[in-house]
Amino acid sequence: MDLEASFYHNRVKKESWRTILTLAYQSLGVVYGDLSTSPLYVFKSTFAEDILHSETNEEIYGVLSFVFWTLTLVPLLKYVFIVLKADDNGEGGTFALYSLLCRHAKLNPLPSFQVADDQELSTYKKDISTFGAKVKSTLERYRVLQRFLLLLALIGACMVIGDGILTPAISVFSAVSGVELSLAKEHHKYVEVPVACIVLIALFALQHYGTHRVGFLFAPVVVAWLLCISAIGVYNILHWNPHVYRALSPYYMYKFLKKTQTRGWMSLGGILLCITGSEAMFADLGHFSQLSIMIAFTSIIYPSLILAYMGQAAYLSRHHVMESDYQIGFYVSVPEKLRWPVLVIAVLAAVVGSQAIITGTFSIIKQCSALGCFPRVKILHTSSTIHGQIYIPEINWTLMLLCLAFTIGFRDTKRMGNAAGLAIITVMLVTTCLMSLVIVLCWHQSVLLAICFVIIFGSIEALYFSASLIKFLEGAWVPIAMAFVFMIVMCIWHYGSLKKYEFDVHNKVSVDWLLQLCPSLGIVRVRGIGVIHTDVVSGIPAIFSHFVTNLPAFHQVLVFVCVKFVPTPHIRHEERFLVGYVGPRECHVYRCIVRYGYCDAHKDDSQFEDDLVCSIAEFIRTGNKDLGDMTVVGTPSTQASTVELREDDEVKSDSVGTSELREIHASPITKPKKRVKFVIPETPKIDRGAYEELRVLMEAREAGIAYILGHYYVQAKQGSSLFRKVIINYGYEFLRRNSRAITYALTVPHASTLEVGMVYHI
Repeated sequence: MDLEASFYHNRVKKESWRTILTLAYQSLGVVYGDLSTSPLYVFKSTFAEDILHSETNEEIYGVLSFVFWTLTLVPLLKYVFIVLKADDNGEGGTFALYSLLCRHAKLNPLPSFQVADDQELSTYKKDISTFGAKVKSTLERYRVLQRFLLLLALIGACMVIGDGILTPAISVFSAVSGVELSLAKEHHKYVEVPVACIVLIALFALQHYGTHRVGFLFAPVVVAWLLCISAIGVYNILHWNPHVYRALSPYYMYKFLKKTQTRGWMSLGGILLCITGSEAMFADLGHFSQLSIMIAFTSIIYPSLILAYMGQAAYLSRHHVMESDYQIGFYVSVPEKLRWPVLVIAVLAAVVGSQAIITGTFSIIKQCSALGCFPRVKILHTSSTIHGQIYIPEINWTLMLLCLAFTIGFRDTKRMGNAAGLAIITVMLVTTCLMSLVIVLCWHQSVLLAICFVIIFGSIEALYFSASLIKFLEGAWVPIAMAFVFMIVMCIWHYGSLKKYEFDVHNKVSVDWLLQLCPSLGIVRVRGIGVIHTDVVSGIPAIFSHFVTNLPAFHQVLVFVCVKFVPTPHIRHEERFLVGYVGPRECHVYRCIVRYGYCDAHKDDSQFEDDLVCSIAEFIRTGNKDLGDMTVVGTPSTQASTVELREDDEVKSDSVGTSELREIHASPITKPKKRVKFVIPETPKIDRGAYEELRVLMEAREAGIAYILGHYYVQAKQGSSLFRKVIINYGYEFLRRNSRAITYALTVPHASTLEVGMVYHI
């Protein structure tokens, strides 16, 4: 078991049934909001006019049979009982599967985790499988297969982003479509479009408050909605057609396809919408537990949805000859006296479901950005306790504009359903493909079992995919176009970041160069700590050599900080910092590798500075280290007896009259208003050399911390192909100039930043 996984498994063991049931209740509002609102638009998106106007009920029974078995096989069997078990230390989603594969095979196309980093990041262990050796060696041997897997994961991520645009539009539009049915239709023919736009604008405008402020309302809203559709379903079954249960037989699927043929096959794109939101069960796994999600789906969601669809089918079986298209929808099966209350609950449920997919879109973009596959964006954490609740302003307003354009442009549930269906089924196909590799490489099962998994679920999803793709001109082109744009952005950013990283690795200088630099150039050491951010984990980065050759001075304490996002969701605090010397101890030059998982949150700058300095001090205190060795120090809170930073008055109150703590004071050269001191345990005894090192570090800390960052420009080197010149000089440079600066991504204070310009010829 991975070290970073132990905290998750220990937490699962200690969960009580009360905790599990509480999580199951909370998951109703976060995970199942999208899936529970699917009855609003499934039947309306499925039935074509010539099918609905048939004089028999075989088509209605066939659609209900398809809905029942699709809900049973895909969300229940595939996700609840199989895919949920493929978590990445408690996290789920497309990138979780990909990161799981990266740790079981040497798949290193990401710029954040390269082969050159392996030795320096050796405490981050990768499991090596003894099964599926041929598959594993094939993946490691052919780089084209590695790139294909990354491309597959990115396609899934792009379709999730597309789902974040399409699902709010179709959910809200379908929910407010009951307004037209409830009002006088001759005076309010197109009222649902402006009402839907108003609801969508309000939904996206409230995103910056975070879901934790109104999250306590989510589960009650979804519970109320599920009770409504279940009760209405039971009423319709008993009142209109008590024998509708016969449609659950798979025989009616055969009769449906045999009778309708091509028209029936094309209508499968609407039936597909009954499982929209199923991927959220896996993607939101990090906020809940496997058991809680399983309990919520099997005991509440699944039976409620089945009753709702059976009730609609029972009503349509007695009213299948309709006068107009809008009468096929959900609200026509609702008793007239209950339509307004149900309409209000449906709109609230649609907002809750849309909120979940929007938050999921933020999460997938954060993961892509952390792993170097998406331009840097502004990420705000809306909750101090729940790390997954984030807000990305640029993405939020982009989603809102695209969602409004999609709603106003289509104004039709069927075309919206065609677009949303293709995005949904593509993500599921990607999950199936990656899951088959997880079965072999991670679960150590036979290849035959993986093939059976692909055949069973892949064939079902391929059938729905073909039915959605055939409606390319009727709305299905939208997710393809959006995914194509996002894929170009991701691929260009990934390619440019990878080439820039390779330039850094090839142009770094040796430690001997730094040791010989002072006497040859007359380098001046100024007071303070200089923090040089770099992407390389060994050697001296080219940006620093460029700096000192133009300005022959640097700080009395130098720290080369390398922030690494590794393909795992979380890194334990005990393994956060790796510290080592660069050169002899008397040079006071250190290297610190700070490791984050792709779901970890950054601390603010002051807390990060304190943790960084205390970790270096703890590294010094623990004894002599050989040159080049990296030691895992962790954050100060993880050490039993650690070095602490405290203000002057706080230290006096703690240390007077006790011999258990020793204070190391800086030399009284200058006296800042708030003096900061190290508090170091008395035992073990600190040797004279370490004591002197800590005194120098203390002086530098009081003098202040300056950040030396690279402000780089990227150009294709001479002799490059036209393709590389276009990608690098125009594509990557455009994205770099319009993305967030590295100072923001690293939470660096602007007042303490020194940027060094440099041109990268790649």
